[in-house]
Amino acid sequence: MSYNREKVYEYAKKWAYSRNPQYYNYDPVGGDCTNFVSQCIFAGYGQMNYSKNNGWYYINGNNKSPSWTGVEFLYKFLISNKGPGPLGKETTIDQLKIGDIVQLSFDGITFSHSLMVVQNGRTTHDTLVATHTFDNFGKRVSEYNYHNYRCIHIE
Repeated sequence: MSYNREKVYEYAKKWAYSRNPQYYNYDPVGGDCTNFVSQCIFAGYGQMNYSKNNGWYYINGNNKSPSWTGVEFLYKFLISNKGPGPLGKETTIDQLKIGDIVQLSFDGITFSHSLMVVQNGRTTHDTLVATHTFDNFGKRVSEYNYHNYRCIHIE
């Protein structure tokens, strides 16, 4: 399957400041950022991985994989996926494209926020992202107060 980055962008633009009623809003229970990023990826990829042990899927708010909503779980799924669904690889910020992901670590140890790239750049100053929890569309990565970041390119 191919990854339609234009569909990812359009989805992110449409839903950055609101919630798609087809998905549960996880803001009250820890944050909605990775749920939003997963929705964006699904909009561009169109296929889930229903493996109970290491999949990436959403059926409803109580029936979803940890990788659909968890920052570390999404990262681990993307870089190690050998089945259906998207595959990612860690890269540098200057190699990101629209539809790729930046994850932030606020404490320098644990990554706890996922951002969808909506405009690629060469640095954190000109790479723009969309996200939930701290709803935004078109915010510079450099505007966040973080200790570390990692970049994931969707293949």
